[in-house]
Amino acid sequence: MKMEFEMDTYKSEIKPTWCPGCGDFAVLRALQTAIHALQLEPWNILIVSGIGCSSNLPHFLSTYGFHAIHGRALPVAEGAKLANPDLNVIVTGGDGDGYGIGVGHFIHAMRRNFDITYVVMNNQIYGLTTGQASPTSEKGMKTKSTPIEGVIENPIDPISLALASGATYVARTFSGDVKTMAELVKGGIEHKGFALIDCLSPCVTYNKVNTYDFFRERVYDLAKEGHDPTDMKAAFAKAMEWPAVQRERIPLGLFYRNKDLPTYEDLEISLRKGSPVRQSLGVEDPDELMAEFL
Repeated sequence: MKMEFEMDTYKSEIKPTWCPGCGDFAVLRALQTAIHALQLEPWNILIVSGIGCSSNLPHFLSTYGFHAIHGRALPVAEGAKLANPDLNVIVTGGDGDGYGIGVGHFIHAMRRNFDITYVVMNNQIYGLTTGQASPTSEKGMKTKSTPIEGVIENPIDPISLALASGATYVARTFSGDVKTMAELVKGGIEHKGFALIDCLSPCVTYNKVNTYDFFRERVYDLAKEGHDPTDMKAAFAKAMEWPAVQRERIPLGLFYRNKDLPTYEDLEISLRKGSPVRQSLGVEDPDELMAEFL
């Protein structure tokens, strides 16, 4: 008889320490709802994070977790996935961690199409370090690090970057709609390949521009407007609507999904004998193997 897990099975005893109203609470709830709906075994889930407010998320779920260093969550996750491809590997982090210092790893993980789900809490600010401009801060936005004329750089567009880099599941969600977010996160976990879910997660303390009201006035559902997520050209066109073209309409939902491309794990010949963690070391005494490296 298969064990059935309750929602609270996935909740740890550690309480979230985010500011009241932070959008990351919604992301935590959506992720918990998604893994519960899929009835994933907690001991077969690994959540890897980097550094930042959002990267505390693994502490709040009763699964395996790894708190990596700034910008390095993805290579840690890739290593874990290669060692044990049977794990459900989920990466959680913020826009500074993933789209700033970690952007190189972000691009290469997508082009390799690792079977990893990446949930980015995009609040368009560096929250943990108290309000500096991040890679997704809007041009002209005044922050602690750009106090006079505001940000002079164009913001990075994670959706277009993901499409161009080879991600096979690309979605955007908003913390004001936990139900839809949970469905898109669930779809990303089920998807075989690299899945990006960019979550617009307002920082109520340091970002007074991109607020809940700001997004509620602008967001719309791609599915309700007939968008075809198998059409990459259409996905690029929708991705370019914000922030590149204008800021009046912000598309949410599944931009693109490709079920046909093989994953990195499918093509890696060393995995054809099965999961490395379950393969024989080839020696009876592990110390004998270790001696070769000393």
